[in-house]
Parts: sequence; C-alpha cells; structure tokens
Amino acid sequence: MQDSLAGLRVLDLTQGFAGPFGVKQLADQGADVVKIEKPGGDPMRRAGPFPGDLPDPDEGGLFLHLNTNRRGIVLDLKRAADFETFRRLVERADLVVESYRPGTLERLGLGFDRLRSWNPGVSLLSLSNFGETGPYRDWELTELVSFALAGPMYPNGLPGREPLASTENSTLGYAGLALAAGALAAVLASRRDGRGHHVSLSIAEAFLAGGERQPLPYFYNGEIPRRIGDPLRAQFLMGGYACKDGYVAVQGIGRGDSWWPRVFRMMGMPELSQDPRFENATVIARNKAEFDVFWQKWLMGHTRREIFDAAAQARFPMAPVYSAQDIDCDPHFESRSLFEEIEHPVAGRIRHPAKPFRLHGAGERASRPAPRLAEHQVEVLAELETSGRVPARRVVAQRPGESRLPLAGVRVLELAEG
Repeated sequence: MQDSLAGLRVLDLTQGFAGPFGVKQLADQGADVVKIEKPGGDPMRRAGPFPGDLPDPDEGGLFLHLNTNRRGIVLDLKRAADFETFRRLVERADLVVESYRPGTLERLGLGFDRLRSWNPGVSLLSLSNFGETGPYRDWELTELVSFALAGPMYPNGLPGREPLASTENSTLGYAGLALAAGALAAVLASRRDGRGHHVSLSIAEAFLAGGERQPLPYFYNGEIPRRIGDPLRAQFLMGGYACKDGYVAVQGIGRGDSWWPRVFRMMGMPELSQDPRFENATVIARNKAEFDVFWQKWLMGHTRREIFDAAAQARFPMAPVYSAQDIDCDPHFESRSLFEEIEHPVAGRIRHPAKPFRLHGAGERASRPAPRLAEHQVEVLAELETSGRVPARRVVAQRPGESRLPLAGVRVLELAEG
C-alpha cells in the first residue's frame, strides 16, 4: 500500500517553525521532500531541547520533530555551481516551498517566471510574515507581534489594564497548516491545467483567518470586544482547581441552568438540585461561597483520574491538567499511537508526536529521522546524473471507476531561507 503522497516531489527552502511544520505534513504522508539548507544549516538546528549536555546542530529536538521524512542537502544559491544544481532539481520538482524575505528569490534570479522557464509545471509557495505586497511586507514578525496585530490580544486582560497575549507557537502552527493546504491546492490545480501556480501565504493573515473574538463580532454587529478580566467574574466554575493529586480544569458554566444537575451528579450529590441555595444558576452565583464548601471538599477528596471519570459519566466538560509526562502516559493517546519513536544516528532514540491525521487505507510506515546537515548530498546529486531531464508533466484523465491517490506523482523541493 502506497503512502498518500507517494511520487510528489518537493523542494523545501523553508526554515524556522512555520515553513518546516507545513512541509512536514507533506513529507509525513510520503512526499519526496528535499530540504535545501544554506551553509551552516537551518537556525532551528541550534534550538533546544538537546539530549546531550551541549548543543549540537544534529540533535536539536525541535528541528528533529519539524523535519522528519526529508532528505537534506546544502546549497549556496549565490554560487554558480549550486545555482545550476538547483535549476536541475527544479526541472524534476512538482513544488518549491520557500520562506525568504519577499523579493529575495527575484534578487537571486529564482523568481517564479524563472522557475517556470525551467519547468512549466512547477508550482511555488512563498511563505512570509505579512505577504509579498503591502506596507508591512518587510516587517519582522514575532509571536507577540502577531497576537497584537492579527490575533486576540486586544480583548484579553483586566478591564482598564494592558492587553495580554497567549503562549506557545499558535501563530506559526496556523501558518504551517495553511501552508500544507495551499501546497496541495497548487498541486491539484497544476494537475488539472498542466501549468504551475504561485501561492502567496502570509503568517499574520493565516492567524487572523482563524480568529474568533476578533474581528468577526465587529464585522457582524460593530462590536469591539472588551477586556472582561478574570473570567470567573462572568462564569462560575471556570478555570483550574486543585484536587487530591494536582489540578483539574473546567471550561465554564456561566448562567447555563442545564449544566448544574450534571455537576451535582458528578459530585455524587444529586440532592443539591433540591437545595434552595442551588436551585438555578442565578441563585448559585449569589451563593458561591456556600457552594464552594461542597465543591472544594469533593475535589480534595478525589484524584484527577477519579474526577475525570466522574465528569465523563455525568457528561460534564472537565479534565485533568496534564504535565508532559502525563500526556505521554495517557491511555487514550497511547491507544491512538499519538507518539512515535525514531532512531536518529546522532541524537539516538527520540520520541515525538506522530502525524496529526491518518488516511485510512493508505498504509503506514515508520518515519525517517530528520536529516543531518547535508546528509543526502551525494545521494541527491547522483540522481541528477542518472535520471536525465524529466519531460513536462501531462494532465491524465482518470478512467471511470479507477482509484488513484489524489497527489500521486507530485514532486516537492523544500528550500531554507538565506
């Protein structure tokens, strides 16, 4: 059984987080991805965690996770010989993905028109902070900047105080998934009409497109969301609570009367529904302190697992607050093979999250580790000497009843930013 993207050839010129994470979605599904790094390699190679005591460019944990299932080479595209090598790679590629500053490819003589002159069927996906046009095209973008300019920062925080941002690389994760979708769209369009397409993707705009609190309320009814401060003021039973062996989290009830009988059943105290102090959400909100006596006593008498199981039985949205170790040991994640182990020649045996989705019937195979710097240089260059020029790709109609993978035959090259 073939991988779902077997035959898709990609050149990957991205680096950092968003680009490699997006190309990873293609590589993990079987696309033949060649990661092209500049001399010295992707800067993410020097980001931790590291399994050893000292940083090693072949052991950076985030790089190893983001760059699975690729072959890696090093090219200096300012050198004539490497420029020619890249040209020959483009002739055999279905897709080139890059994350240079806008205008960099053109200055290198590698704009989309040049790529198409070498291979009319090749598509180009350009990932940048704010897109290739507009007043902000050359601005830097950090997670904080993206939350402020394109995200939900404005309504977060205490009324009358400074706005607050969230954590983690959610901006870059949004952009990576958008990159994978854009790449597949370009490839499908190319297979339909026989010519390459140029896709421009902005990290800030990808994040903005997934927003909930901004800007949709403004577009729909002119509302500018306000900072409401501590959500416990607006919704009772929301946030994190201590229990016997850690913490549990509640999404929030607010004034929803239908939830409270479930809470009482979860606590093993259905009789509280008949207590005048707790007969509906409005009354309970006035008697928070009295309800807290029952609530805190019940929490501290039970473990996270016991509370989680009781919540599931009562169909109430409540869950344990997990550490990384808890996530690794969770029986549900284990049953779905959420994590996989890969043997890396330098870093040793490493464990990391596996593919976020599985295409049923497409087959599964063990992932290959991220490449060491220039690990596949000889192998990839040897293929150029033996395979000859690849003819222009033709659009082939599918016969009625014929079952074919949607992207079979697509070639991708992944390029790292210089």
